[in-house]
Amino acid sequence: MPDGKADLHMHSTYSDGWLSPKQLVDKAAKAGISVMSITDHDSVGGIEEAESYSREKGISLIPGIEMSAEVSGMEVHILGYFIDYKSEYLQKYLRRLRELRIDRGGMIVKKLNEMGSRITLGTVMNHAGADAAIGRPHIAKALNEEGFVGSFSEAFYKYIGDGKPAYVKKPNVSAKEAIEFISSSGGLSFVAHPGKYVTEDIFSELIHYGLDGIEIIHPSHRQEDIRNLSTTASQNFLLTSGGSDFHGGSRNDSKNFGAYFITSEEISNMKRRLI
Repeated sequence: MPDGKADLHMHSTYSDGWLSPKQLVDKAAKAGISVMSITDHDSVGGIEEAESYSREKGISLIPGIEMSAEVSGMEVHILGYFIDYKSEYLQKYLRRLRELRIDRGGMIVKKLNEMGSRITLGTVMNHAGADAAIGRPHIAKALNEEGFVGSFSEAFYKYIGDGKPAYVKKPNVSAKEAIEFISSSGGLSFVAHPGKYVTEDIFSELIHYGLDGIEIIHPSHRQEDIRNLSTTASQNFLLTSGGSDFHGGSRNDSKNFGAYFITSEEISNMKRRLI
């Protein structure tokens, strides 16, 4: 495996990112990243597109995904690495999740139409693309393009953000199901950006379900968070991971790309766990 930086958390146009998988590979090459994982929300569509191209660029690509899940009434995000992204079992499961996301998108669009917007679910799906997992950022893009809002962020704080007039709760799977799903796909599961919101009780529950690791390095984590999470990982024999959680576009998070990474040693630890 190449030496250098490893960024195992980024998003492409196959979920709520603004760059294509190939553009992410180019950006990784420029940032000196030698190992990367595209972890789109409930989608693996971007992995194949990036696979051969990443090899050409001398970058090792770890197949990944980020799944929204619930545990004890709280939403958590579970990252999966080294998954068999071509398996029919995986594809069938993700098709069902995409259907649920489409249903949710339709409900949000209906609420927005009642408020005066004329966007359609078809418009939103065109923004997302055929194989992408539809999310609120795609709706925000459609609203901005329509002129119903003046900016991408305005769509969230006025209409579709949590608790706003057009908000519809995301249909999440249970954390137990997400972890088991990743394991059945041959992968390793990590709780994403846990920061302060994941309590000791939640960690205990996730570990009981078979969690493999914790995302330690993340732009939202302070040094104190990193120390505390590292201790939790060590005490429970969990692996550690990290990355920039890069999305691009209106998030203005380009400065994070290449600045949040883990080492080749942590990648080696993951591979040993897989044996």
